[in-house]
Amino acid sequence: MNNPDISPVSLIKRLLVIVYDLFLLVACLFIAEIIPIILNHGEAISIDNGVLIYYVVHPAYLLLVGFVFFGWFWTHGGQTLGMKTWKIQIQTSDGQQMNWSKSAIRFMAAIFSWGVCGLGFLWSLFDNQKRTWHDIISGTQLIQLPKK
Repeated sequence: MNNPDISPVSLIKRLLVIVYDLFLLVACLFIAEIIPIILNHGEAISIDNGVLIYYVVHPAYLLLVGFVFFGWFWTHGGQTLGMKTWKIQIQTSDGQQMNWSKSAIRFMAAIFSWGVCGLGFLWSLFDNQKRTWHDIISGTQLIQLPKK
């Protein structure tokens, strides 16, 4: 981060972006549930369909929807709706635009960051560049865009 107009993003702003993005993600997940409901005759999923579908296939499908949601925004302009609101952008550590492979690594690492009681996010309080674990693992960073 050599540009003085660009600064790292604080944990508070990251969390605010997450709140904004969750509203849109939940709406997308509701829409995505239409497919299982149609295939299962009006029921999203039940254990009667089998343990594999109930515990593996359906959660994997929802994770895939979440990945496509974030991956599309990250690879098309580097901003989700919440990021646009707070004037934040994601880019690779060398300043390039995100690609799908970096997005996949970041998405899975972010799940891990949340999965350990949010410790991956709290790490940004101790990192001098305010990076989270998933920033470090994926070689990406969130930057605060300059005010115009």
